[in-house]
Amino acid sequence: MSGDSSLDLGPVEDFPTGRYRLFEVGRREIGVVRLADGSVHAVLNRCPHRGAPVCRGVVTSTLIPSDPDDLTLGYEGEIVRCPWHGYEFSVRSGECLFIGGDIRLHTFPAAVRDGRVHVEGVPAKVARAAGRPGSTE
Repeated sequence: MSGDSSLDLGPVEDFPTGRYRLFEVGRREIGVVRLADGSVHAVLNRCPHRGAPVCRGVVTSTLIPSDPDDLTLGYEGEIVRCPWHGYEFSVRSGECLFIGGDIRLHTFPAAVRDGRVHVEGVPAKVARAAGRPGSTE
């Protein structure tokens, strides 16, 4: 995409597991989270339901289909729950667990290269840390 670039957001050690770090890119805010398996994932900090700052939500697990008398948690540490209305989204894909493909988080490709976190596909402007952590568990 023209005008897009790769942003180097710093050493992977600066990204706590299971908590979003927020970065300002132009007039947007992007949240980056590191999962327990070491992968990193980036989303626009805006819930598609009503515009909430979704990265302020809890990164957690969710209930998955199971027998009627059994409550089973799944996707441990891979779900972000919107702080306003409780919509749940996959951190990996952005998919909404309530509605499926109809609404989803805007995701950006992210990876760890040479021990540093890189996010692709964002406007080629200088990003800076917003100076505050995202969600807390």
